[in-house]
Amino acid sequence: MTNQGSLLVVDDDRHICEAMADYLRSLGHRTETATTCREAMDRMKEMPFQVVICDVNLPDQDGFQLLEWSVLHCPDTAIILLTGYGTIESAVEAIRLGAFDYLTKPVIDDELNFSIQRALGQRKIVEENKSLRKQLNEKFGISNIIGRDYKMSKMFDLVESVADTRTTVLILGENGTGKTITARAIHQLSSRRDKPFIEVACGALPDSLLESELFGHVKGSFTGATQDKPGKFLQANGGTLFLDEIGTASQSLQVKLLRVLQDREFEAVGGSVTHKVDVRLILATNEDLEARVRSGDFRQDLFYRINVISVTQPPLRERLGDIPLLVDHYLAEFNQQTGKHIRGLDDHALQALQRYSWPGNVRELVNVIERAVVLSKSDVLGVHDLPENFRREEVEAHYGYNRSLGSAGLKSALADPERQIIIDALEQHGWNRQETARVLGINRTTLYKKMKKYDISYEKQVQMY
Repeated sequence: MTNQGSLLVVDDDRHICEAMADYLRSLGHRTETATTCREAMDRMKEMPFQVVICDVNLPDQDGFQLLEWSVLHCPDTAIILLTGYGTIESAVEAIRLGAFDYLTKPVIDDELNFSIQRALGQRKIVEENKSLRKQLNEKFGISNIIGRDYKMSKMFDLVESVADTRTTVLILGENGTGKTITARAIHQLSSRRDKPFIEVACGALPDSLLESELFGHVKGSFTGATQDKPGKFLQANGGTLFLDEIGTASQSLQVKLLRVLQDREFEAVGGSVTHKVDVRLILATNEDLEARVRSGDFRQDLFYRINVISVTQPPLRERLGDIPLLVDHYLAEFNQQTGKHIRGLDDHALQALQRYSWPGNVRELVNVIERAVVLSKSDVLGVHDLPENFRREEVEAHYGYNRSLGSAGLKSALADPERQIIIDALEQHGWNRQETARVLGINRTTLYKKMKKYDISYEKQVQMY
């Protein structure tokens, strides 16, 4: 199967130029001609040619000058140089300067066609790689992390600051908050984006297998090791290694990890050869590592090594304002998957989602939206499309308020929600009190009094996180 492309033939001999162009047109290529270097440059400015076939000897300038100009101004165009006096030295120089091929006249038709087909095939591969890279950026880039909450904005700023460095990053957050997506975004934003991103779920493997998985093993190092196996560190060389659930690592494994972080070298299980690697390490945990250090379950020296930059992934219950954004995003995704046309949620359903505590975080929200889209018979989702626990909470919200008051009274019961609303508004506006007061519809003095009443301050909120 042949590729057809847009070609430019450049030769000062008009008869040879037209004969070659006619032959290439007969193969289905859209072919233009030029007889001088200047004319060729003008044509290339007007039209993006995929391949240029150019004689080295031209009346105004030689083909090498056209090649150098093309490398600067039309880098995606493949240049095939033709000469009647080819030498090995000139061929090497042409390839060094960026020529795709260097052919000697008289050119055999099949030889020319084969060279053009290789050039078009390579261009196709390059374009496919660009397309795949674009898809990876869309799927795993930071734009794929949904959120406008103040905590998320701070996280985005930190991720963008540390992404293109070699610094080890520790991602903290509950299960389901999206730690893996954040790790991938850091990789995609870095200069290592074209290198491997290797993920290892440390908690999914027993300790003996995890060590072999990370560092590899040599044949005969243990029962069942029938051949040498490279580990994830070697597979990730030049790229990024993401270790999820690092808090589950055993003490012996922690020692080996510490050495890799310090010296960038290790030995495979049962091996004596030292491997050196260039790996950017990102780790994640849902545990309190400082508490594990105090209890002696996690090495203090390793904790200091991995806690260079810590990124905190906020739970969904602390950024309820992002729920409508997340709902819209995943509705569009599941509409596309199922072929449905769900327009959105009604107000009661959205309020039910925002009242829920989300122990499973964003992962749980994704499951709820997918279930609702699949089962819904309407183009607008209601509370009846949500799982049973949401419907139960909706009923309690409407009819159970009197039971929650107890003997405390209305004023006391309303205090906690008011305090939380003020905190959320302050965080959403970067603790700018004037802007927060404007959004809440109160004057700044009233906001100061309420902050004092409810003991709200930026320093205390930071200490909580």
